[in-house]
Amino acid sequence: MRLTCISPADLTPEQRPLYEDMKAGISAKYTTFTTMSDDGTILGPWSAWLHEPELGTAIWGVTKAMTRFRHLPEVSRQIVILVVGAHFRAAYEIYAHSAVARATGISEAQIETITSGHRPLDLSEEAQTAYDVAAALLNGGVLTAPAYQRAIDLFGQPGVNELIYLVGHYCFVWPIQQRSATGRFLALKKTSRGVR
Repeated sequence: MRLTCISPADLTPEQRPLYEDMKAGISAKYTTFTTMSDDGTILGPWSAWLHEPELGTAIWGVTKAMTRFRHLPEVSRQIVILVVGAHFRAAYEIYAHSAVARATGISEAQIETITSGHRPLDLSEEAQTAYDVAAALLNGGVLTAPAYQRAIDLFGQPGVNELIYLVGHYCFVWPIQQRSATGRFLALKKTSRGVR
């Protein structure tokens, strides 16, 4: 069973503050992909958080913190998110962050290669390192000392921390997205590039 998206007209008093905070944050941050329907219904993983506003508020708080905690170059950040999306074949994540990746200058060919589960050959050293560390974390086990050191040398400790937190955060978001898929988004997937 999938959770349905809750329209603004159907929000409870407990859900309304979270909805308003998410709507403001999402509208301010994301303009390159569809996040809401015409009536203001929030799509994507955010819609699921409204069903349990106490938990949703906590998750939204972490999401906002992740948005503020920026030490990686934006290209590397988007590559990490796409690696996680590709690993889980997370349709909305791939759809949304392919759009963000395009806006940061990642080429269509690079996006297609990453979302098919492979590392593009023409990535910068930073982007290649971000890809490799994210893929290694997703494959389990301990990150090798050389891979960790390479990331430290390029990004510093705060950047490596962000990279690891991003992988963990999007691994957490992915199953929520799977529960919150709707017919409206499924129709959107069929017409969107970069979504499988």
